[in-house]
Amino acid sequence: MAIAGTASMTINEMREFASFSAAEQRYIKRSLDIGLGRQDAFKLWARSEGENAAIRSQYVAYQELKALRATIPHDATIAQVEGFIGKLVRVAAFDLSQERISSFSAFRFLYERLLGADVRPWLPSGFCAAAALPQIRPEQRKVLLQSLSEAAATAPGWSDREPSFYPEYIEAAEAA
Repeated sequence: MAIAGTASMTINEMREFASFSAAEQRYIKRSLDIGLGRQDAFKLWARSEGENAAIRSQYVAYQELKALRATIPHDATIAQVEGFIGKLVRVAAFDLSQERISSFSAFRFLYERLLGADVRPWLPSGFCAAAALPQIRPEQRKVLLQSLSEAAATAPGWSDREPSFYPEYIEAAEAA
């Protein structure tokens, strides 16, 4: 039964990932390579000097991930929340300002993998705070904030099950 449940969860995660735009999929894979230290993102993802600069900036922004993983609040004291949310919003604002993620669903998918299942209760507030910042273009801000469903914003509880599907770059020759 456990194997069937895990396989079903993996398939659902793959379906969700497939529902994202090509730009979101590419950004999520690149971000996972950078945030989890899986690949040399410059070699794999940079197609231009602009992308080189963006990847360099992302490496800098993602230096906060280790601290975020270690400080996810469980007791939710004000002191814990303040330090954690501030860092989460800073990293999330970087990602949203790149304009490659256009929905809460894609944001949640990425951050569950970057930070683990324990971050789920904090993602709606981190997303809303980052999406509402003036660094996000007003048109993009509207799209992002409207993508957060009422159900996601008011969820009474969250699964503590870790994600099982981590999308990766596949060479065109390997895919064929």
